[in-house]
Amino acid sequence: MEGVDSWLETIKGCKCLPEKQFKMLCTMAKDILIEEPNLHPVQLPVIICGDIHGQFHDLMELFKKGGEMPTKNYIFMGDYVDRGYYSLETMQLLLCLKVRYPDKITLLRGNHESRQVTGTYGFYDEIIHKYGNANPYQYCMEVFDCLGISAIVDGNIFCVHAGLSPSIRTVDQINGIERRVEVPSSGPLCDLVWSDPEEIEGWALNQRGAGWLFGKAPTEEFLHLNDLTLIARSHQIAQEGYKYMFDNKLVIVWSAPNYCYRMGNKATIMEVLSDNPEPKFIKFDSVSSLDKVTDFRKAVPYFLQMLFTSMI
Repeated sequence: MEGVDSWLETIKGCKCLPEKQFKMLCTMAKDILIEEPNLHPVQLPVIICGDIHGQFHDLMELFKKGGEMPTKNYIFMGDYVDRGYYSLETMQLLLCLKVRYPDKITLLRGNHESRQVTGTYGFYDEIIHKYGNANPYQYCMEVFDCLGISAIVDGNIFCVHAGLSPSIRTVDQINGIERRVEVPSSGPLCDLVWSDPEEIEGWALNQRGAGWLFGKAPTEEFLHLNDLTLIARSHQIAQEGYKYMFDNKLVIVWSAPNYCYRMGNKATIMEVLSDNPEPKFIKFDSVSSLDKVTDFRKAVPYFLQMLFTSMI
């Protein structure tokens, strides 16, 4: 692992790997990820993290607050790229950590880990700018297709990027999903990375145009059928970094502080210990600001155009 340790030192300095090394990293990561199930079992203690969205310096702050690997165990619930200016460095750091400590970090897929979304919201353009060609983008997309869909912590906490699906009643059904594909526009894989909780009783169409809105009743039914106590998800900004819904049966965890360098929100990570099942929320503020980051997309208006639209 000497080579991977060297890569980690490079990336922690907010520098991208040379393309040849990045290709090697992606190949190593794919070999590990593809062996993991769609529903990844994780033991306590663990730290559960929400969206990162290319805010590399804030990701480094997250590890300072939560603790470094391999002393800590992490679950990241997707949306590593787009929006922020350092999606490539963010992804390379997380993949290096996965290769170096495969049993200490679980990487789930979000709706932004797809070709359709990254082609529009910044990641593709960032790679072209930093590497001068699209080959590294293809390496990343192949990795995204291997990412897990969900995790279950100590048999009690269900972790997923977005939410539930009317096609999925039991967690065992998740392992039957074919995940080595581009995220489709409908169906259970789409729902798990796109759906949102809403203060309704049942199911409703989602204004995002993908996934569903699901209410208290589907949440309680899913927990009951699977003998679970809590659903942890991200996918939507929470101004205080986290937000409980449905009588504390679902929690939104958001880990990108001052989202898009202008929202002013807090970020949290959720720590669950072996001797205390009550989640502990560790808050942190952004260490990034627009005067400290390099904006390679000054001429690309879509970065903030869609900030208040449905595609979080």
